[in-house]
Amino acid sequence: MEINTTAIRPFRIEIPQAQLDDLNARLSATRWADELPDVGWTYGTPVSYLKELAEHWRTSYDWREHEAKLNDFPQFTTTIDGQNVHFLHVRSPEPHAMPLIITHGWPGSIVEFMNIIGPLTDPRAHGGDPADAFHVIAPSMPGFGFSGPTRETGWDMARIARAWAELMSRLGYERYGAQGGDTGAVISPMLGRIDSGHVVGVHVNGSLGFPSGDPAELADLTEAEQARLAAMQRQMADGTGYAVIQSTRPQTVGVGLADSPAGQLAWIVERFKEWTDPAAELPEDAVDRDQMLTNISVYWLTKTATSAARLYKEGQASWGQAAQRSEVPSGVAVFPGDFGIRAIAERDDNVVHWSEFDRGGHFPAMEVPDLLVADVRAFFRELR
Repeated sequence: MEINTTAIRPFRIEIPQAQLDDLNARLSATRWADELPDVGWTYGTPVSYLKELAEHWRTSYDWREHEAKLNDFPQFTTTIDGQNVHFLHVRSPEPHAMPLIITHGWPGSIVEFMNIIGPLTDPRAHGGDPADAFHVIAPSMPGFGFSGPTRETGWDMARIARAWAELMSRLGYERYGAQGGDTGAVISPMLGRIDSGHVVGVHVNGSLGFPSGDPAELADLTEAEQARLAAMQRQMADGTGYAVIQSTRPQTVGVGLADSPAGQLAWIVERFKEWTDPAAELPEDAVDRDQMLTNISVYWLTKTATSAARLYKEGQASWGQAAQRSEVPSGVAVFPGDFGIRAIAERDDNVVHWSEFDRGGHFPAMEVPDLLVADVRAFFRELR
């Protein structure tokens, strides 16, 4: 019997209890590292902080509660380019809603979007204008979460963008928008270039493009942009160890990530500490602690921490390469801690919307969902 490889199959998250029991057993048996006194986060995630968070994960956090919340969203899988792709597909009750594909990054997942899907799809029920409604498609990137591990090399960001174009075609959407942050802020503009005949606009949170090395590009920066450039340079000097490892030896670090939930917790929580609102002392001061643990649990329970890390290795060759100019209308929302510089964004993209915020951070869908939703609505309002 011939198998329909383009079929779209309903999906429901159902983690076996044995996996949850195994997680708790591993957490309780953690062999903790030593740590130096009075160094804070400067050497990495503090063990003293991590012990408390791991104990909460083991004894107080309820995966079943959050699994049920995720299952409130209609979910599906399909096979694209030989790879399983899982996605949320939440249709708006408004008949003239615009399709919008939203893309997470690392160390994120579809869990990031739990608080923005309702306002985006049903603004009428959330105090908004029904004319701003979207049908939301939120895929798990290949190698991440319920899309399962990748089974071959070559799944870089351009290939993911091509898969997204196929997904939207398969769903029957002829005209749609794209939004993304982190890796999604790279993939979404790529999607606009690859499928410019169907993508009406691209909105990203964070930044568009990277400095080319041309001094003229940085000649007329605002005071805020000068501060962001300095912060970017500090991060390049001190905050990219995770990226160097994942882009060179993801399989090596993946052994620890696949075997130790405490190790995976430390690896991801450090990014939340570094990338959330700089005004927040701890990650849970910026994002809901249990939502963050749900995100981390997805990596653990799907056994995809290693394959997710491989995305850095796959994409390494294209880092910093010049992009073909795109005339697709683009919007940028810059939150504290991100590195948006308008002159760089306008070099390769048709920027028609630019917003800067004084609260939030790298995970705005989790930190400040109200601000992100309002900005996405405002940008696409002119493109409907």
